[in-house]
Amino acid sequence: MKVLISDKMDPRAAQIFRERGIEVDEKPGLSPDELKAIIGQYDGLAVRSATKPNAELLDAATNLKVIGRAGIGVDNIDIAAATARGIVVMNTPFGNSITTAEHAIAMMFALARQLPAADASTQAGKWEKSKFMGVELTGKTLGLIGAGNIGSIVAARALGLKMKVIAYDPFLTAERALELGIEKVDLDTLLGRADFITLHTPLTDQTRGILDAEALAKTKKGVRIINCARGGLIDEAALKDALDSGQVAGAALDVFETEPATESPLFGTPGFVSTPHLGASTTEAQVNVAIQVAEQISDYLLTGAITNAINSPSLTAEEAPRVKPYMGLAENLGKLAGQVLGEEIERIAVEVEGDAAELNIKPITGAVLAGLMGSYSDSVNMVNAPVLAKDRGLDVREIRHSHEGDYHTLVRVTCDTPKGKRTVAGTLFGNDNPRLVHLFDVGVEAELNGPMLYIVNTDAPGFIGALGTVLGQAQINIATFNLGRRKIGGAAVALIAIDSEPDAETVKKLAALDGVRQVVPLRF
Repeated sequence: MKVLISDKMDPRAAQIFRERGIEVDEKPGLSPDELKAIIGQYDGLAVRSATKPNAELLDAATNLKVIGRAGIGVDNIDIAAATARGIVVMNTPFGNSITTAEHAIAMMFALARQLPAADASTQAGKWEKSKFMGVELTGKTLGLIGAGNIGSIVAARALGLKMKVIAYDPFLTAERALELGIEKVDLDTLLGRADFITLHTPLTDQTRGILDAEALAKTKKGVRIINCARGGLIDEAALKDALDSGQVAGAALDVFETEPATESPLFGTPGFVSTPHLGASTTEAQVNVAIQVAEQISDYLLTGAITNAINSPSLTAEEAPRVKPYMGLAENLGKLAGQVLGEEIERIAVEVEGDAAELNIKPITGAVLAGLMGSYSDSVNMVNAPVLAKDRGLDVREIRHSHEGDYHTLVRVTCDTPKGKRTVAGTLFGNDNPRLVHLFDVGVEAELNGPMLYIVNTDAPGFIGALGTVLGQAQINIATFNLGRRKIGGAAVALIAIDSEPDAETVKKLAALDGVRQVVPLRF
């Protein structure tokens, strides 16, 4: 495995990769063309904010499996393009959380006491004590827009300052709000009650411009606003107008819609404080995110563990060894269903029971979909398979049964088709040996491996001999033969492992045998 660190990062990141047996190159400052020329060599890419892994770059990243962002924001990464190519995108949301929260609190103090302007005035030889009348934080209401990891830390610090904290966050539960000691409110209520507003939300289509002219007009007159999250959450021109009118008494921005922010209508406005995206800029934070991104990328490349992924279900290092055999089984069940049923599948249910029900089901579902969608598309894995399934309009359900059935552990895949439900199921023998045990209402016991044939025929004497003759004439050796039926004289199902793939002519001859209803060459 080989990883590229393309942005300046604490040297402990490269050290971790080498200690884990992963080759690493440190090449910060490459131009887009230089990066594009070499990216095809690497399995992993570790970045901060300078590198922009866009669709053009990812087209050249033919071996890339994972991108790790040493930090929280991933708007420099084309998530959709990475997902379409099956590349896991991770961030490190906890490594710089305290640092960013502390910066927001520092900006709040700077606004409350006008510290930057007072400092500049004093160092200019003035003594304008009466000019810089501030306000206390004690007893004031802080409104959080976003109460996730960083927002909750800010809330804890604000409560320690004896502030009252209210929060707008659609994902904040009543139980979590109670645990944090804050009040959950809607956005309009927050705007109308807050003396200070801090933003702690990612930049999405839903949050872009969340504080626009209309929202700023709803704020309590004299509010002070802090943004150490992402540029673009605030309409900067509208904020300038609100500062000029006095609707907003002060604003402190660490992030801007366009960065580097070498010019802005806000610069020079009374009551405005700014810093050059310093939210994560402490020694401790830079060490933490470098260590975390290296550990996360290494875990994924070496064990399949997925931590803090933006576009894939998480799978811890402890879970990965237990789930891995199930993922192999699940992928083969998906391949079997996809190759036999093809375009007929309209809905799919993934069920786990027994021991499998105790596991993280998301990677199992992702593996089923990877196998299934691989029948329709190239370069499919559990990262892009859910997106491809959604694009095809597939309805996917997950069902967990804690009880054991006929087997101590089972994964069942049920596909809804115009002809009814079709089900395949498998188990693990010895905890890591996957076996098919149910094939479209017929009990079988088979390994899914290499080239195989799926044949449905009328149950009648002589069929197996005729089948063997056709394969023998084609010089195709039978490795294993699994046969089942629903009833005497009804439909029989054969699942045959063969040593080489049949050509089109051989498949045609098999389909022409008496009683044969369906022949599907399979590949696992």
